[in-house]
Amino acid sequence: MTEIGIGIIGGGYMGKAHSVAMSAVGAIFNTKLRPRLEMICASSDESAQKYQHAYGFKRSTSDWRTLVEDPHIEAIVIAAPQSMHCQIALRAFELGKPVFCEKPLGKDTEDSRAMTKAAKESGVVNMVGFNYIRTPATQYARQLIQEGVIGDITWFRGEHTEDFYADPDIPATWRAHGDENGTMGDLAPHMVNGALTLIGPIERLIAEIDTVHTSRPGGSVSNDDHGQMMVRFQNGVMGQLYFSRVSTGRKMGYIYEISGTKGALRFDGENQNAIWLYKMEGPEHERGFKKILTGPAHPDYLPFCQGPGHGTGYQDQIIIEAKDFLEAIAQGKPKWPTFEDGLEVNQVISAARASSKNKQWEDVSNY
Repeated sequence: MTEIGIGIIGGGYMGKAHSVAMSAVGAIFNTKLRPRLEMICASSDESAQKYQHAYGFKRSTSDWRTLVEDPHIEAIVIAAPQSMHCQIALRAFELGKPVFCEKPLGKDTEDSRAMTKAAKESGVVNMVGFNYIRTPATQYARQLIQEGVIGDITWFRGEHTEDFYADPDIPATWRAHGDENGTMGDLAPHMVNGALTLIGPIERLIAEIDTVHTSRPGGSVSNDDHGQMMVRFQNGVMGQLYFSRVSTGRKMGYIYEISGTKGALRFDGENQNAIWLYKMEGPEHERGFKKILTGPAHPDYLPFCQGPGHGTGYQDQIIIEAKDFLEAIAQGKPKWPTFEDGLEVNQVISAARASSKNKQWEDVSNY
């Protein structure tokens, strides 16, 4: 076992999740590299010191450059606002340091393209934080698709729906402004990544993006509440995607349905420890979807628990990400999803924005 100095930029919601993950990952997965919580960075010295003591870091700073350039920091996790992702990553790659960056990769396609270029030129390990594809159930679904269990894929429907902004009386906050904070910048990348992961690249799409509540107590809303896409994948599969932060009643609506020539799959993030599988075999009167509870036989489950059906949670997804990042560094090889995968997501989102504005189909390759 070898220690590796970890620096995390951002101490809030995701900063805490990654700090906890780095603290736990060595014990859970017995990784060759064991994280040492070296330094955390936040927006002020006071906040940084608070997070340092709360999460167990050795040191803290309010200057991300101090963290990135510190010789004891050997790998960097970016959990800061999207507007900061690009400049942090570029400096880290200049210094040859591996980078794990929270989604979406950059605040726009331009940023993401620059980050991907720098990552390739540096040859340094890089990953993007799309945690929902790492549930044991979705990893298993991907495995079933690759093994041809449900035959050739014919159709995909995916959504990421929540209701944290459904009430029009919720005040206008930072969430109400900036494309990166709207649904297409916040929730949509997760399911776009899910679609790309499970089905493959999207060739073209037509989209509509809308704001349901244009004003809230305290101000107007300048970004989007929900959006939908009709897509055609490069392999010919048809698909539909929907994203919303105003989907009343939905708390974690990371949902997909996949039809194939031999069967079908269903998943709902509000029941993340189960996958529904239909096989078109046997007598018709015995056919139907079978609920499969995840257990030790499924990917990345056993290190957490020996009992089938006992389940994993949100934090466990982040720990799995940490394991993959450390393995990639130890092996010196990229591990999916890389910055290039993050750029592909941004290209789809950019094409959707253009489609909604131009009222026409758009080729993703143009973005």
